[in-house]
Amino acid sequence: MIARLVAALLALLVLPAPAQAWGFFGHETTAKIALANVTPATRAAVARLLRHERELGTPDCPLKSLENAATWPDCLRRDAWRWAYTFAWHYQTEPIGEPYDPRKNCGGGACVSAQIERSHRILADESLPANVRLEALAFLVHFAGDIHMPLHSGDNADRGGNDVVTAYGIAPGLNLHWIWDGPLAERAITSAQPALVRRFTAAERAELAGGGPADWGRESWELARGFVYPNALGRPPVPGEKAETAALTQEAIAAAAPVAERRIVQAGLRIAALLDSAFAPGPLPEPDRR
Repeated sequence: MIARLVAALLALLVLPAPAQAWGFFGHETTAKIALANVTPATRAAVARLLRHERELGTPDCPLKSLENAATWPDCLRRDAWRWAYTFAWHYQTEPIGEPYDPRKNCGGGACVSAQIERSHRILADESLPANVRLEALAFLVHFAGDIHMPLHSGDNADRGGNDVVTAYGIAPGLNLHWIWDGPLAERAITSAQPALVRRFTAAERAELAGGGPADWGRESWELARGFVYPNALGRPPVPGEKAETAALTQEAIAAAAPVAERRIVQAGLRIAALLDSAFAPGPLPEPDRR
């Protein structure tokens, strides 16, 4: 019994801090996957924009690499007086008991799908100042990661799982959203075979990438409804009925890790496609009409 308690305490100590979608490790991994799969021209264009970091005026939130870009919007949370207007851009939760609508819960474009489209258009516009495009680069890379986390799209009257007290193996007292953000994503990345950060083949990219923000949000919502909640509750969720507690057993964790792994890879490859298209010559993407 003492050994189990010690193990639980150690597990809690190594868990990442909350309120970081996909966690820093998860977001950085999506950026590394993207960088491994963009064209050389895109890699050079990203490097040129990163030289304008000082113009952003965020010395406590570095933006010197694409990995930094993937976590920069979460770092901004420490300066709410300046950046609070961006906080609603990280998610677009919709009830799992209602039909999915890609334009719902997005008033004035304050949601993750709209901000992916907006950031992509800004990044692609070479007439804009470099620091404006660099800010858009960071938002684009980060939000394209956020939208792939199922509980940033699916909700069951519990703030995307934040209100569901959930055990992770023998570690008690966490919440379902945090588990998917942090320890589960980290397990998926570190246990993946082959390693996730690599150059994917054209066939792999064709299978895993494609679509747009509305499609990616729908995928996450469907995963929340059909897998994340049932996996944690041990039963199908009752729409609109918030579960007070849940538990991810070792069997549930083993089943969830491949799901998280796939979403992280999809995010990385789709970020690569977004960056390649933003830096490719040609007309600007059409503005969002929501």
